[in-house]
Amino acid sequence: MADLFSVDIHTHILPENIPDFGSRYGYRGFIHLDHHKSGCARMMMDDKFFREVEANCWDPEVRMSECDTQRVHVQVLSTVPVMFSYWAKPQDTLDLSMFLNDHIAGIVQRWPKRFVGLGTLPMQDPELAIKELERCKRIGLVGVQVGTHIHGTNLGEPRLFQVFQACQELDMAVFVHPWDMMGRDRMDKYWMPWLVGMPAETATAITSMIFSGLFEKLPRLRVAFAHGGGSFPATIGRIEHGFVVRPDLCAVDNAVNPREYLGRFWIDSLVHDPAMLQYVVDQMGPDRVALGTDYPFPLGELEPGTLIKSMPWDDPMKEKLLSGAALEWMGLERKQFLPSAS
Repeated sequence: MADLFSVDIHTHILPENIPDFGSRYGYRGFIHLDHHKSGCARMMMDDKFFREVEANCWDPEVRMSECDTQRVHVQVLSTVPVMFSYWAKPQDTLDLSMFLNDHIAGIVQRWPKRFVGLGTLPMQDPELAIKELERCKRIGLVGVQVGTHIHGTNLGEPRLFQVFQACQELDMAVFVHPWDMMGRDRMDKYWMPWLVGMPAETATAITSMIFSGLFEKLPRLRVAFAHGGGSFPATIGRIEHGFVVRPDLCAVDNAVNPREYLGRFWIDSLVHDPAMLQYVVDQMGPDRVALGTDYPFPLGELEPGTLIKSMPWDDPMKEKLLSGAALEWMGLERKQFLPSAS
């Protein structure tokens, strides 16, 4: 197999040193890193352990070395979703977002052929979110990552519309990632928030955006959803059937059949199963399924692109998924990442 060009749209990064935001803002709930040994740190929410991370979560040099081994040419960087902080005071979330966005922009500026950046926004305050979105554009980020809900507000709700409208106007891509999963009080065992809650979160976000008419109102908005669209691809038949038999409940804001939106947005390839990958490619089209690995976390694809490369497709088809769909979603061209590009 040829060395196919690969762009991973779903990778997370943190600054190595995170300020004590709790002390800065005067209340608790923010993440910091406890570097308790070389090359390894604990993500702590105040004094509560959240996750163990290694140097590849903050060190671009380590990331590039691993990408070279794994044949990933470009990573799209976004923060770890627990950093969204939509629950905090909006001005504080803006300050935190600016810190994270400047960090990612700095990495992209230093290694522009290896990294592309997505920002994070204080989505609980649409006016502040748009202000930071505009700044993200100015500092070289190509889009933003948003949560599947904004502290309980679904993405299709009218109060958020102006943010997505600004994304369309500014030609900024949107990556939707699950966070703060629903039903956690019933999922305290077996890692179920990540195994069951995350797919449901993403399906909720997609359904809300479709039924609200967001994609009708913003036809040029480029949105990608993490984890293969969650449970949405597997439940589109049920969603469509509900739309048909109960339009009084489902079609109140948008009269277009939800199936018509397949291929109108992107999903990543992180489905962990060849039959499911074939299904979503048949459903969405190969130009709407982009390589995404959730690097550097264990629930992601540990060898990036392995599932795509294992499929019985020719190289041009595989390269659509490995990089073509990603570049189209971000509005970028492959040549800008090649050594000969100016």
